[in-house]
Amino acid sequence: MDGPRVVVEREVAAPAERVWRALTDLEAMPRVLSGVEAVQVLTPGPFGVDTRWRETRRMFGARATQEMRVSACEAPRRYVAEAFDSGVRYASEFRVEERAPGRSVVRMAFSASPAPGGKPPGVFLRLLNRLGTRAAARAVARDLADVAAAVEAAGPD
Repeated sequence: MDGPRVVVEREVAAPAERVWRALTDLEAMPRVLSGVEAVQVLTPGPFGVDTRWRETRRMFGARATQEMRVSACEAPRRYVAEAFDSGVRYASEFRVEERAPGRSVVRMAFSASPAPGGKPPGVFLRLLNRLGTRAAARAVARDLADVAAAVEAAGPD
């Protein structure tokens, strides 16, 4: 059984490179994303495959901390970050495309599915599949709006 998948796109009045920097600057994340309270970077060095961090955010009215790991990265266009919790694999895929000079589209796809080799889907995954898709779409849209506001406020390059 696959879990829910949410895809949200947002046009941003900024070059793709600036959007990419905002999406991958982990230490700035709590200042950029209103839903993120704290980030602890676990791997030193440049952002790429195997970059790991702990992210604390408010979700569904509660504080949750997840360890995230970049499982795919094609800088400066795409990356996938994964988290595993209670037999569920959560994946967030970010894509950035410059459509015109100084105008980009950022796309985030969020999915939840049973983790490989994990136990059968629990109540949370079934509930998320039925009820949480709209809430997840709102959270993703808020994150993308926060990124857009941050990079657009920086002004032209």
